[in-house]
Amino acid sequence: MNVVIFGKGFGKPRQLSLSGLWVWAAAVGMAAIVSAAGFAGGYWLSSTTGSGVSQNEVASLATELDLQREHIATIRQSSEDTLDALAIRIAQMNAHVIRLDALGRRLTGMADLDDGEFDFDSAPAMGGPEEPVATGSNITVPGLVDHMQALDYQLDNRESQLRVLESMLMNQNLKDRVYPQGRPVGAGWISSYFGKRTDPFTGKPANHTGIDFAGKFGAEVIAVADGVVTWSADRYGYGMMVEINHGNSYSTRYAHNSENLVEVGDEVKKGQAVARIGDSGRATGPNLHFEVLKGGSRVNPVNFIRESTK
Repeated sequence: MNVVIFGKGFGKPRQLSLSGLWVWAAAVGMAAIVSAAGFAGGYWLSSTTGSGVSQNEVASLATELDLQREHIATIRQSSEDTLDALAIRIAQMNAHVIRLDALGRRLTGMADLDDGEFDFDSAPAMGGPEEPVATGSNITVPGLVDHMQALDYQLDNRESQLRVLESMLMNQNLKDRVYPQGRPVGAGWISSYFGKRTDPFTGKPANHTGIDFAGKFGAEVIAVADGVVTWSADRYGYGMMVEINHGNSYSTRYAHNSENLVEVGDEVKKGQAVARIGDSGRATGPNLHFEVLKGGSRVNPVNFIRESTK
């Protein structure tokens, strides 16, 4: 095929033959260039106007997503740490409550309170109308931790106060146990009082240093307070005698016994039998001679017997 080209610069028409091999190669090359240009233009157009998101923006979004994931992981770890701290605090408070319950039961028994008045095995009764909570007043986790710490402090404070009360009750109970009170015999009557009297052997005025309980031979003689036995043997004028030191400068004597039931060094409890009524020593018949000493001086035992009946 021949192509005729006309133009002012050629002077005369020129004729080109398009039947050679080089013509077809040039045509193929031109087509490839046009196709590549079209593909590049389409890609550029798609990246800028097609999806609306460039590669840089995609990379930025991926980076931001990674940061959010790290932030979520940090929040999750912080929440788990907070829950662990709450669990530990709850366990500590539960231990405090258990100790307070045990201490409360002990104090109830020591103070002789009615078990129904302070029942530590069940929750305390509560009541009252329900009021709605104001909007926005919900307690956050940090606020809850603060409240629990304040409650834990209150529990510690109450436990300390209860321990002081327990100590006071124990001291009072111990004082009551070692303070001479009550009758030293289960049955019998006072046959001779403390102070001046007529001596039953001489008939002359004499000073009686205790009180006498006439009773049945062999009846039990009872300690009027807790203490330690400091004498258990025969003693001039007293016959078989038991002496008990109660501390706090108090001691008591039980004389004219037919038999002593305790020995020196024995610890005795209030109400424990320490001897049996007899007529040993300077006695006209079965009786108990009972003395109370304070600071080594004999005092009237009747006052201590009367106090026990108040």
